[in-house]
Amino acid sequence: MEISTKLPAEERRALTIEAVIELAGSQNPSEITTSAIAQQMNLTQGALFRHFSTKEALWQAVMEWVQDRLLARIDQAAHNIKSPLTAMEAMFMSHIEFVIEHPGVPRMLFGELQRAELTPAKRVAHMLVQRYTERICTCIEQGKAIKEISLDVDTRSAAILFLGTVQGLVMQSLLTGDIQHIRTEAPGVFIIYRRGIRGEK
Repeated sequence: MEISTKLPAEERRALTIEAVIELAGSQNPSEITTSAIAQQMNLTQGALFRHFSTKEALWQAVMEWVQDRLLARIDQAAHNIKSPLTAMEAMFMSHIEFVIEHPGVPRMLFGELQRAELTPAKRVAHMLVQRYTERICTCIEQGKAIKEISLDVDTRSAAILFLGTVQGLVMQSLLTGDIQHIRTEAPGVFIIYRRGIRGEK
């Protein structure tokens, strides 16, 4: 990736964020240096720091990019779907596609959430999980209201399991080194989840 010095500042910032996510797709995010990012973009480190004052500021911007894009993706997937359970399936599959398109994203998220200190980037990651969970809780409550989802289901636990199911698929793909494989596995995994919250035997 090569970045032109003639591009508007916001576009340069966006390209820098995309470069970090691209690098995270092939290496441990904690080992990504500003030198490597600058080299990826054919920039000097000085030029990089004109857009982000510190590496921590850049990591926060990356997490904000992930939050905005992922939540927008799942919102769009569920838009105009009347069945809450069908909307949840659409959100599940759109999340899977997002990960396939941006394999560096789960590496960044897992990396931030594992950090002991509460950094600005970790705060954004926590907010993403919270806002995502709230969306799933809303769908589950709507599903209960129309008897599409069992009234016996604990809403928050089911929402946590939804996110955990996605994360489990992603972890499996990281272990096998084949991110594309989750596209094949995801539908069958969601069927099991759906049976559980519907109370099917």
